[in-house]
Amino acid sequence: MKHVISSERIPIKIWADGVEEGVINQAKNLANLPFAFKHIALMPDAHTGYGMPIGGVLATKNVIIPNAVGVDIGCGMCAYQLPITDIDIEILKRIIEKIRQRIPTGCSHHKEPQDSSLMPKINLNSLNGFYEVVSEEYDSALKQIGTLGSGNHFLEIQKGSDRHIWIMLHSGSRNIGYKVARHYNNIAKSINEKWHSSVPLSWDLAFLPLDSWEGACYRAEMGYCVEFAYCNRKLMMEKAIECFKEIIPEEEVGKYPLTNEMINIAHNYALLENHFGINVVVHRKGATLARKDTIGIIPGSQGSKSYITTGNGNPESFYSCSHGAGRRMSRTKAREELTLENEQKRLNDLGILHSLRNQKDLDEAPSAYKDISTVMENQKDLVTSKIELTPLAVIKG
Repeated sequence: MKHVISSERIPIKIWADGVEEGVINQAKNLANLPFAFKHIALMPDAHTGYGMPIGGVLATKNVIIPNAVGVDIGCGMCAYQLPITDIDIEILKRIIEKIRQRIPTGCSHHKEPQDSSLMPKINLNSLNGFYEVVSEEYDSALKQIGTLGSGNHFLEIQKGSDRHIWIMLHSGSRNIGYKVARHYNNIAKSINEKWHSSVPLSWDLAFLPLDSWEGACYRAEMGYCVEFAYCNRKLMMEKAIECFKEIIPEEEVGKYPLTNEMINIAHNYALLENHFGINVVVHRKGATLARKDTIGIIPGSQGSKSYITTGNGNPESFYSCSHGAGRRMSRTKAREELTLENEQKRLNDLGILHSLRNQKDLDEAPSAYKDISTVMENQKDLVTSKIELTPLAVIKG
């Protein structure tokens, strides 16, 4: 931990230096919520979000806050170690092209619905209104499962410090998560206004009582979206592995199937947990679980290393750590201030097959992100790095 702010109702504990003013202001709002518990934790990748900082951890008593989870519910990382220990650049180009053909990116979806067996298991015919949004969006989600999405979502081929080639994915719950988040945030705002909540609407932190029908419905639909996001990543991982198998046959490198467990960890969710002897709702928005020995993934930018980690189980962070490097500048600022030629040269010099094609891609340039080595140093009491992963090729959403 680097700093503590003690001026608010509860402390704000910070694992970073030079945190922007907007993040501090949002953290102070969290700290002054009447139901916020113990302290607020800001991870080293913290940056301004909607209502709550991304890279923030908030524990609450008896309420749940949709905006403290965010719109991409269940967004997270997965990684898989391949049996390959080296790969030729021309082979890699062929594999990347094949992956692009199999996995829709950006706003693209599959043209046909995918098999319903790939979706989280739920009986939509006997829900009695409990999964209202999921029911409405289910058919659309059948075309979205196994798709990357846009923004900072990516698929990356990497070389590990363990000598193996790895596949890493960052993606979320697509439109179904967005619809659930928006629906319940609107309900929370309406309820808070009706009952004259002391939490200002301008904070964008409208809440739902945990024991209310609306709170129960949000928890259920949020949980479904977390599972959908996992199923989405799993399907993409399987498709990426298929592309490797078609270019590099099993007889050349050994077995490809998911015999190694695919590492998976989410970073936008809320869960009922026990901390400091009290049952509370822990909201991790752009933060991941880091209980003792929990296997985690902390990505950098497309021009820097990523890390496979184990949690140290630090109670002061509510057993949490960063979910990545974190933005150094906003998307708008990156497009205005960064130079495409310089950013492309940086990646070309590193020999990375990157995704910087034009000016609009600069919001995902390496210089738009914080230094991942500093981020990892600032949270060495939260996680331990086990494997360093260096990017070889990147597909961006």
